[in-house]
Amino acid sequence: MAGSQWELPPELCCRPMAFVALTGLDVVYNAVHRAIWDAFCANRRADRVPISFKVLPGDHEYPKCRTKRTSYEWYIPKGILKTGWMNKHLNLVPALVVLFYELDWDDPQWKEKQSECATKVEIVRLVKVKLCVIGEDLVASERASALCNACDLSGKSLFVLPHTDHLVGYIIRLENAFYEHAQTYYYTEIRRVKSHKEFLNKTTHQLLFVRHQFKIAFFSELKQDTQNALKYYRTAYSLVHELRAHETNMLEIKTMAGFINYKICRLCFQHNTPLDAIAQFRKHIDLCKKKIGSAELAFEHAAWMSKQFQSFGELFDEAIKLGLTAIQTQNPGFYYQQAACYSQDRKQQAQQLCQGGLSYPSPDPLDTQTGGLDFYGQRPWRQGHQSIDPPDAEKEKTGILALQIKERDVPHSELIIALLSNAVAQFKKYKCPRMKSHLMVQMGEEYYHAKDYTKALKLLDYVMCDYRTERWWALLTSILTTALRCAYLMASVKDYILYCMELLGRASTLKEEQKSKIEKNLIKVLMNEVPDAEPDCDPSSVGAARSLWTDRMALAGSNELTVEVQDYIPFIQCKSRFQSPSFHVDQPIQLQVFLRADCPHPVNFHKLAVSLSNQEYNQWCVVEAGQENMTLSPGKTKCYNFSFVAKTEDVGKKIEMTGVEVMLGSDTGRCVFLSWRGAGGDAASTHEALQASRSSRRWGRGLESRQDVDWDGLNLQPSTMIISRVPKVSVQLSHQPPALTNEMFCISLTVQSQEENVAKDVKLTAGLKPGQDANLGQSTHVTLDGSKVCDEGSPALLPDVPLGDLKPGEKLEKCVYIRCVSTGPRVFLFHVAYSISTTVEGRHIVCKCHKDETVTIETVVPFEVSVKFVSTKFEPLDRVAVEIPFLLMTDVLSSSPWPLMLSSSSLQLQTMTSNTAQLQSQLHEVVLQTGECASECFCLRCPVQTSNSSTVATGQYLISWRRSSSGADSPLVQTTVTLPHVILESVPLYIHADLPSFGRVRESLPVRYHIENRTGLVQEVEMAVEPSDAFMFSGLKQVRLRILPGSEQQMLYNYYPLMAGYQTLPQLNISLPRCSASNTNALRRFLPQRIFVKPQGRELDDASIAAA
Repeated sequence: MAGSQWELPPELCCRPMAFVALTGLDVVYNAVHRAIWDAFCANRRADRVPISFKVLPGDHEYPKCRTKRTSYEWYIPKGILKTGWMNKHLNLVPALVVLFYELDWDDPQWKEKQSECATKVEIVRLVKVKLCVIGEDLVASERASALCNACDLSGKSLFVLPHTDHLVGYIIRLENAFYEHAQTYYYTEIRRVKSHKEFLNKTTHQLLFVRHQFKIAFFSELKQDTQNALKYYRTAYSLVHELRAHETNMLEIKTMAGFINYKICRLCFQHNTPLDAIAQFRKHIDLCKKKIGSAELAFEHAAWMSKQFQSFGELFDEAIKLGLTAIQTQNPGFYYQQAACYSQDRKQQAQQLCQGGLSYPSPDPLDTQTGGLDFYGQRPWRQGHQSIDPPDAEKEKTGILALQIKERDVPHSELIIALLSNAVAQFKKYKCPRMKSHLMVQMGEEYYHAKDYTKALKLLDYVMCDYRTERWWALLTSILTTALRCAYLMASVKDYILYCMELLGRASTLKEEQKSKIEKNLIKVLMNEVPDAEPDCDPSSVGAARSLWTDRMALAGSNELTVEVQDYIPFIQCKSRFQSPSFHVDQPIQLQVFLRADCPHPVNFHKLAVSLSNQEYNQWCVVEAGQENMTLSPGKTKCYNFSFVAKTEDVGKKIEMTGVEVMLGSDTGRCVFLSWRGAGGDAASTHEALQASRSSRRWGRGLESRQDVDWDGLNLQPSTMIISRVPKVSVQLSHQPPALTNEMFCISLTVQSQEENVAKDVKLTAGLKPGQDANLGQSTHVTLDGSKVCDEGSPALLPDVPLGDLKPGEKLEKCVYIRCVSTGPRVFLFHVAYSISTTVEGRHIVCKCHKDETVTIETVVPFEVSVKFVSTKFEPLDRVAVEIPFLLMTDVLSSSPWPLMLSSSSLQLQTMTSNTAQLQSQLHEVVLQTGECASECFCLRCPVQTSNSSTVATGQYLISWRRSSSGADSPLVQTTVTLPHVILESVPLYIHADLPSFGRVRESLPVRYHIENRTGLVQEVEMAVEPSDAFMFSGLKQVRLRILPGSEQQMLYNYYPLMAGYQTLPQLNISLPRCSASNTNALRRFLPQRIFVKPQGRELDDASIAAA
């Protein structure tokens, strides 16, 4: 049987839909008919009824209905299901034939048209027919009735289709009507099949029970009754496994079981019950996996099993595309994988059972008269035979032989690869990397067996990366062995060398004997000789491979190969390192390269080269054969040392190893360059280094006692930094912190040379260290001139100040002055750079050296100034009266840890004027210690303002100062303090009193009050003196008077104190009737409130004096 036998028939796999035949339409030459056909078939949406339409000619012959059997008494069925039955009901026997006829109801030749229509209906009378008239809407009911009578049709079988712009709408309505008629037809068919059940018996008609249940289920699907269809398919599946199975009918039972199982699983997925589908499939496999049949055709069972898994995987995948959700542990990939496994079993069984050398039998036992089988799953040479023993043993033997010979021609590897490819795609989709890799290995092996070595190598090479990363050494070795065979049979020199190197390496699990053979072959290839054949290669391919190798070796082309080994695990390991993370420019740079061979025999190499990021140094890092011993012993570590002198322009730069290269072979043979990226290491080195570090931490570092280098303990050092020569100068800073705001803070710098030669071109860079807050750069100024205060234009950093040359032991000093405008910490940098000549390994170089010193200086305010306004009686003022003197008092509180010398102070008044002849500073050459305070007092007056503003600026308070420890020639720092604004008020009267500084009990105390009118109006003043217990007084107790503008009135009172001590004077109440806004309390603050009264004195006599 052909390999296509196991493919499921398309009529089984498609979705069954009601078949409706359309006749009477000329879709080629009639545009109206073509439009009708397109409306039926083109762009059908999912919401339209499921009908399969087909245009048939009017004289088309439909399958004739056989005579219905009335009895099954003597009937013996020949098989379960005929091969053409599903196709017949899907594509040949319509549920309904619709005849389209163009007719005008007002046609003059109505009778002739009616007769012609009746004739066409009669032609298709053998099947259920409906008439569809193409024309205008029905208006003549009598003619329509006459047309139905002439055609012998009921009125429900006549449809009118107007050809208008709304054609699609009419077509959809027609479809719905056709669908209802088709439903009725399939319902009738189901009842007809069910009616046969009463004639059947379970002794001779077991096959018919299965057949009838399958037919009922299939008609239910055509009727779109999927629930009932599933029920009948399940019944049919149970019945098919109740059949008595023997070797002659085993294939038919399995075939029908597979068909029904496919239908059940498909409907379960369609009903969104995937667990039911999976359960049914597992049950199906459990029931059928032991039904092998003929042992000589065991490969057929494997092929059938493979197809079952493949079909279920396809159903599963189709359901996922329609919205089903799958998971890692349950996805179509597992079913494709199992299908591939059975295909591999089929291949092995075919190789065992299908022996070569036999000719195909003649006549062909697989040939049939009709070209196909009558029943599914039967043998061509004994169709319809249901007995246990075959009817003709000779025919049975030749038929089996023909099947075996045909099986030899089946491309098994292609089938396996296709299934594995589907499985890989599924596992990749559901993120199962290990399953994907495992199946890709199987694909590669199948390509190898199919002799497609290029694809095999491509797949195996892709998978090897995963197994190297996950350290599956046994699996990697197996894959490498297969890949080596492919490379040998292809005569791919580079791949062969690469796989040989890896199979000789530490990751290979081959025995020493196998490794020795591989190493000998590798040496042969390096000497441009043909290698020996790999074991287990196909003998028929070895000869062709030898000729290919001979041609390769004879080619006079390039014999140089470069292998990037960082992604592999070669038999030569490489680690390199700089001996220090950094080198001074006056030191030779030293690096080491460690090589180790893992092969069973010593190996020679001809060149070792290290590539650096600065290629000018590469010439110093090469060793060739003849210069040193270039032989690597198995398991021994070999160290190669290199040394070179860095260039002065590389100071501050990093030198990195970009690669290490080892050359195997020679110029006379074939050269292979093993190239490591960076400082060496391969695909397994990272994990080995991690394991080594864990082991050293666990067991301690007792490795120094070993003579050999501990390979696992070697750490890579792929880069080093070139740093400047160590400076031999001392830089000392002397200063008195903290710095004071705005002062010229002096930092004394002392540089002394400790070099053996002259330090030339010494330069100083001093100032604010870069990288700090940008605002600090604007508030910091640096200068070398300390005789004056630097201005805002001075920089924050002085670069490259020349200091000349320094002889050995010589010392120089320099003062740097810093002015900090704002407070806070600052970091200052003092960078001394110079150049000096020296010799490194016989080479004369000029080194640039520098010494950096940084210092953090805190800036604080030198003093705090507080200002207050008081009256002439030293009472606090919140408002100042115009033209009335008041006092401005300043307090300077030192917050400096160092003594301050206040040179002078001054006032810069804006709106105020001095109430004295001239303002003199009371702070002259005053020295303040920490926490001491210096105060000043100024008498001021506020003149009448032209503006209406109630708040005016006072001015500024200027203080000139410096540190007390500074010299007399050091500049003075002037600090400006802005005085607060004052609130002005105007008073209509100004009152002041003339009174003695003290009084005496029972002695007259004259007090004169001066009342001055400050307004431009005549002011009426009411005055009243309140009595007091401490005083008697004489004068007007209550008076009312008028004061002219700008004039003054005096009132005299004689107070007579009665008690000693501080006494409150009698209160003088003043009111201005014309100035209601004036406040008596505001006027009262100008008057004295208290006075000191002494006790009454007495005359001293002589006796008292003597007693004293």
